[in-house]
Amino acid sequence: MLALRLVRGTHPLVLLRRLLVAAAAAGVGFLLLCTLGYAVGHPADAAAASLRLLWCAIPLAATVYFAVAVARTDPSIRPRPGLSAVGLGPARLTALAAASTAVSCTLGSMLALLFYLHLRGDITGMPFDGAAAELLAADQPIPLAAALTLLAILPVAASTAAGLALRPRKNTAATSADGAEGPAPTGLPWGVALVAVGLAVETYAGQGGEGGTFPLPGRFEGSPGGVLAGWILTAVGLAMAGPGLTHWCGRLLQTARPGAVRLLAGRVLMGESRRIGRPLGVVCAVVSAALAAGTLYGSGAGAGAGAGAGDFGPLSGLGAGLVLACTTATLLTAALESKQSRAHTTEALLRLGAPATVLRTAALMRAGVLLAVFLPVTWLVAELAAVPLRG
Repeated sequence: MLALRLVRGTHPLVLLRRLLVAAAAAGVGFLLLCTLGYAVGHPADAAAASLRLLWCAIPLAATVYFAVAVARTDPSIRPRPGLSAVGLGPARLTALAAASTAVSCTLGSMLALLFYLHLRGDITGMPFDGAAAELLAADQPIPLAAALTLLAILPVAASTAAGLALRPRKNTAATSADGAEGPAPTGLPWGVALVAVGLAVETYAGQGGEGGTFPLPGRFEGSPGGVLAGWILTAVGLAMAGPGLTHWCGRLLQTARPGAVRLLAGRVLMGESRRIGRPLGVVCAVVSAALAAGTLYGSGAGAGAGAGAGDFGPLSGLGAGLVLACTTATLLTAALESKQSRAHTTEALLRLGAPATVLRTAALMRAGVLLAVFLPVTWLVAELAAVPLRG
C-alpha cells in the first residue's frame, strides 16, 4: 500500500520512467503469450516452441536490466533523516523499491494479457478482420494458468533483481562511487577475449553448416543456433569491456598537459566508468547486432537462413525493438544516476566560482570521446559479425 501511495505522489519524470518500465513489461508479456499461443497451435512442434520461449529471455533480460536501473534512480528509496524512526530503514526501503518495481511490471503484464485477448477475439470479437487469428492461435483455447505463470516471470525477476541490486551493503562509503577510488576496472582483457571467442563461434557456426536452427518469434526461422550463441558471447564481452574502455577514455582526456576542463572531464569519466561503462557496452553490443542483422537482410543472404530478405516477422521486430529501447533507456538512466551522484561536487564547484560553461564543456568532451571510441568499436564488431553470414 505504501508503494502505491508513493507512486501516486511521485515526480512526473519518475512516474514517466516507471510507465516506460510498464510499457516494456507489456511488450515482453505479449511476446510470452504469443509463444504460448504458438505452442498451443502447434502441439507436435514442442522443440520449436521451447526455442521461441528461450529467445524471449533476451528482451526479458533487457527489461529487467532497465527496471533495475529505474529503481536505482528512484528518489523515494534514498535514505533520509527521520525515516528510520518510523520504521523505514535501508532494508525497508529496499523492499519498497522491489515492491514498486513489481507494481510497474505487473501493470504491464496485465495490459499485455488484455491486449492479447482482444486480438484473439476473446473479449469483444475478432478485430482487424481476423488478421491475427493464425499468429495467435485464436481457434484454440489458451490455458489461463500457463498464461498467468508466464506473465508472473517478469515481475518476480525484476523485483528480485532490484532487491538484490539495492540491498544494504557494508562499507557503504567505500563503495558508493562504484569503485571510483579503487583499481581501474579489470574486465577489459576478459571482455576482449569474450568478444573474440564470440566472433569465432559465430564464424564457425555460419560456415560449418551445423544444421540446427534457433527459431525466433515471427517468420525468421533459419538462424543457426551457434551464430546466436556467438552473438550472446560477443554482447557479454562488450558489456565486460565497457567499464575498462570508459576508464581508458578518461585517461585519454588527461594526456598531454590537460587544462582544467579536460582534467575535470577525464576524472569524471574515470570515476563513473563502472556506472556508465557497462550499459554503454551493452548498447554497443545491441547496436552492433542490429547493424549486422541489417547488413544480412539488406544483402538478402545468410548462412542457412530459410527466410528471404525483409522476412523478419512482426514479433521478431517487436523483440528487437524492445531490446534496443530498453538498453538505450538504461544507458540514459545510468547517465542520470551519474549526474545525481556528483550533484554535491557540481554545487561545490559553482560555489567556488567555476563558470557553468566549464561544466557544459566538460560534459561535451566526455560525450565526444565516448562517441569517438565506442562508435568505431561498434562498427568493427558489426562488420566482423556480418562477415560469416554474407556467404
